[in-house]
Amino acid sequence: MIWIIMIAMMLASWLVSWRLKSKFQQYSQIPLSSGMSGREAAEQMLADNGITDVRVISVAGKLTDHYNPADKTVNLSEYVYDARSAAAVAVAAHECGHAVQHAKAYSFLKFRSAMVPALSIASRYMQWILLIGILMLQTTPVPLAIGVALFALTTVFSFVTLPVEFDASKRALAWISSNGIVTQKEYGMAKDALKWAAMTYVVAALGSLATLLYYASLLMGRRD
Repeated sequence: MIWIIMIAMMLASWLVSWRLKSKFQQYSQIPLSSGMSGREAAEQMLADNGITDVRVISVAGKLTDHYNPADKTVNLSEYVYDARSAAAVAVAAHECGHAVQHAKAYSFLKFRSAMVPALSIASRYMQWILLIGILMLQTTPVPLAIGVALFALTTVFSFVTLPVEFDASKRALAWISSNGIVTQKEYGMAKDALKWAAMTYVVAALGSLATLLYYASLLMGRRD
């Protein structure tokens, strides 16, 4: 049953990723009526929220957009930075939504950020500990138990990420709508693009949970 769930999650991940790329490609072909680029939308949203210490920069790649709280930069991919489409302004506004969360000390973002140091350590050693735990399972369950605990931390992180992403999209959609950045039709495109982007995080969280259950089942089987 665990293997069936994991295979199903892999297929779901592929499907959502394909759907996101397809939607983004589709909506990127439709020019925005306001003519605003992703960079311009990001800079205006930051200004409207009184944020003056965050820079908007361009980064290489596709769908590599992210907000970096360490150096306070909104990083927009080349497909978003100069693009003038509903998809581009939606993604740009979403990343600025994270900057607004940071500026306003959004609780889930603070909790997520606080987990990062421990998660970095866990991610560095987790796979090796899990491998050792599986190899030594007939001798002692301790290494696998440690590995399961570390993996549980990454799973919690995945689920904590969900409200952070949903809230950023909510802020983005509210801003582009209230400021007349998009028409009603373009708003629907922006909302749909962000919905599929959010689904990638949902599938990742569920996939992490399924993997955690697999390792936990090995551990519980050894104890039984």
